[in-house]
Amino acid sequence: MSLLQVKRVDYLNAQDAQALVLLLDAYAQDPMGGGEALKPEASVRLCHDLSQIAGAISFIAWLDQKPIGLINCFEGYSTFKAKPLLNVHDIAVLADHRGQGVGQALLQAAEAHALSRGCCKLTLEVLSGNAPAMASYKRFGFAQYELDPAAGQAQFMQKWL
Repeated sequence: MSLLQVKRVDYLNAQDAQALVLLLDAYAQDPMGGGEALKPEASVRLCHDLSQIAGAISFIAWLDQKPIGLINCFEGYSTFKAKPLLNVHDIAVLADHRGQGVGQALLQAAEAHALSRGCCKLTLEVLSGNAPAMASYKRFGFAQYELDPAAGQAQFMQKWL
């Protein structure tokens, strides 16, 4: 029987770094990740850069010593609560392992870390067409962000620089 293990990433450990890049590249190539491989220069710099960012944390799900899932998070700050928050920036599970609880295990690791840091909430963004991910996040307890239903729900926006 195989045992799923979720472990914190040591960005400067070669095995962890290789696994993180492999999983993030698989996500990037997925239609929900944009459909394009990571650029080689990003792959080379990624883990070193993450190791230099205060508040960056990642966890990898391992099955039979093979990496099958990844969550990358960054600590932010809630001005309304005057407490830290943890943003889930990336969550990815290899296609053959989806629907088996890997994403939930990764979210549990992120939540445990957030609680240990005194965070007031977890945040994430998801594409509206990604129904399986949305269902997983709702199952974990996420809900659309709104302060007052009359004002509507928050919308995620971006501007490339």
